[in-house]
Amino acid sequence: MVARLDEKLEPIFQDVLHRNPGESEFHQAVHEVLETLGPVLTKYPNLVDSKIIQRICEPERQIIFRVPWQDDKGEIHINRAFRVEFNSALGPYKGGMRFHPSVYLGIIKFLGFEQIFKNALTGMPIGGGKGGSDFCPKGKSDNEIMRFCQSLMTELYRHLGEYTDVPAGDIGVGQRELGYMFGQYKRITNRYESGVLTGKGLGWGGSRARTEATGYGTVYFVQEMLKARNDSLDGKTVVVSGSGNVAIYAMEKAMQFGAKIIACSDSSGILVDEAGIDLQLVKRIKEVERRRISTYADEKPGSRYVKAGNLWSVPCDVALPCATQNELNGSDAKTLIENGCIAVAEGANMPCTTEAAQMFQAADIAYGPGKAANAGGVATSALEMQQNASRDSWTFEHTEQRLEDIMINIHRNCFETAAEFGSPGNYVVGANITGFLKVARAMDAMGLI
Repeated sequence: MVARLDEKLEPIFQDVLHRNPGESEFHQAVHEVLETLGPVLTKYPNLVDSKIIQRICEPERQIIFRVPWQDDKGEIHINRAFRVEFNSALGPYKGGMRFHPSVYLGIIKFLGFEQIFKNALTGMPIGGGKGGSDFCPKGKSDNEIMRFCQSLMTELYRHLGEYTDVPAGDIGVGQRELGYMFGQYKRITNRYESGVLTGKGLGWGGSRARTEATGYGTVYFVQEMLKARNDSLDGKTVVVSGSGNVAIYAMEKAMQFGAKIIACSDSSGILVDEAGIDLQLVKRIKEVERRRISTYADEKPGSRYVKAGNLWSVPCDVALPCATQNELNGSDAKTLIENGCIAVAEGANMPCTTEAAQMFQAADIAYGPGKAANAGGVATSALEMQQNASRDSWTFEHTEQRLEDIMINIHRNCFETAAEFGSPGNYVVGANITGFLKVARAMDAMGLI
């Protein structure tokens, strides 16, 4: 069931639908924010007259371009790429690049819109943007991926800069892809501008703890939500969707807090290990050998891989959706609730459908939306930008402590804002309003931008 919008907000949403046809993920993201802003307009009516919301819902710039490249057999391919520079009221556009066949303008706009508020919540001076391509890196050789990345950057470079737009990685884009893109940027511009990309390798401007940051940050947020209920992760059973970077380090940090990970997944099925996932085995399979997670079951007695299985049917205390958008629906939410789940936090961007999110809130489950719970990744990217600007390099421990402090602060702000606006314990309301007000006040101070 879709929540009803405030009468002042309904025409704004209808205009978004009219101006952006066929972009269902973007519509979903905008509606999810607008449905929480009614009390804000009552308290700050000037925001209606200045049309701040309408301006936030319209990207400052949308870039679409073709990416021609040649495979190892000499065949030419043409992909489409996007960069949506959504809002720069708080700083340069900041957001990852995604390489996946599902990528189209609506996906990038939804991600960029979410990024505005997520970045605002970090307290760092970064605006919101996102990019990507419908290129699929699976099954491609290193040389093919290099040629694609170089072709993409040959167009994209002119739109980037450490004070303009700073991409990072996302699904399908890791240090390998970022390395190829940065190399081409440096080659074209004749500048070693480390701060133009984040998520870089440690040997060429990267930040310690960046690899771990999104997963770690999500778990820090869960721990704070449980702490607010006089509980903790210690002794809890956890399931994590995905088996990539975010999922692996969410599992690692949850284990450090005393939790037991009993299941994870990939796009083909689920891995269940009731004795507790062997994280070192997962890391070797995924990070070193780059194999499918199904091979874990071949090596670990007592575990099982269920092809096309439903991760959310595995009984657990805490669920961490860390794979992709709309992966957890209303039926899944019902199953988790019936099985006694007490907390859900989004390590991915908008992995819970609107129905699922509403069901968690109605059942009084501690529910952390992605723009708050997974903000640790972009927060640490901003810390990487700080180090690049000062030609410095921090220790892992120092960076992780900064990350933990940021996540604790995000939780506190969301918790207090939700209570202030009449929805105690509702982190969706708290995150949306906190992020929105920070951006809105900056835009208002800068005049008509």
